[in-house]
Amino acid sequence: MADHVSVSVGARLHMGFLDLNFGLGRRFGSIGMAIDAPRTRITLRRAAAAEVAGHDRVRAAQYLAAVTQHLGIDDAHSLLIEEAIPPHSGLGSGTKLALAIAASVRRLHGLPGDVRADAQVLGRGARSGVGLALFHAGGFVVDGGHGAGTELPPVLTRLSVPSDWRVLLILDHARSGLSGRAEKRAFATLPPQDEQDAAHICRLVLMQLLPALAERDLPRFGQAITHIQEICGDYFAPEQGGRFTSPPVAAALEELRNCGAVALGQSSWGPTGFAFVPDDDTAPVVMYRESDDNGYLVTALVDRETYQTYEITEQPGFLRSTMFRTAVGAVAAAAIGIILGSRAGRSPSSFT
Repeated sequence: MADHVSVSVGARLHMGFLDLNFGLGRRFGSIGMAIDAPRTRITLRRAAAAEVAGHDRVRAAQYLAAVTQHLGIDDAHSLLIEEAIPPHSGLGSGTKLALAIAASVRRLHGLPGDVRADAQVLGRGARSGVGLALFHAGGFVVDGGHGAGTELPPVLTRLSVPSDWRVLLILDHARSGLSGRAEKRAFATLPPQDEQDAAHICRLVLMQLLPALAERDLPRFGQAITHIQEICGDYFAPEQGGRFTSPPVAAALEELRNCGAVALGQSSWGPTGFAFVPDDDTAPVVMYRESDDNGYLVTALVDRETYQTYEITEQPGFLRSTMFRTAVGAVAAAAIGIILGSRAGRSPSSFT
């Protein structure tokens, strides 16, 4: 029997709710997609005494205690979170961390995997089901939300995403999306969505977004995502301060729109924004475009081999040939970061 297990799993984009009107007896329903970066990577070992170290260790310790208690395991463990999806950024960090820990405990002790049971024990999937659906398998998914007897949202469809499509993530480390009690309070405060808006989202998903994805038509896919995001963003605006949680992210997305990126939006409560480009060759072209606007410039250094970066500088002339610049006015001090070209649809968990 192995003395340790490592689990690595990518983030997910939550790209909108199907029905926030709730008039048909089901709540929520979601669309979302797996991406391969950023990632959560953990290693669990047998140990003489309990120890949790690394990123997000307080929350990780709570998940580890809950799952071992549920499974009746009394052994001590050493848990190292070597890499973590940024918390409260809209990328599904909590669900991916919780399920990765549960899966590692089961694998270490020779128990069969059970994502559904683990999700219920760890309190995941209360609204959206895309994070659960994308843990073991990637792609683009639509879930059916919660009905009167629903335990976890059913997956209605899963489609593969063209392997050459790339996702640009725009990060704002100075802000956090709603979570926990604040998120529950927001959903309790917001009124039911206009029935026509909910109906239009469902029509966009069924008759434009999914057919475009099946036919590898990124422009049409992008039109549908952007429109859905506009409807959802306006619905949540009273609780998140506008169509986007982060004004700097909104400014960067507008710049990317001007550069030709499509499928613009915010993942979950944000603040992370996203945009799509057709391939690796296009991504650098989009990212290198210089703003014609006056004002402060924020630059994100791009590692084109690993497709991720968090390095920020306000020196406009620094590494000029490999930087993305966008004017964001007086909010330039916000910690905007870019992850260039996360591979769309690639997020299944891996074990070693």
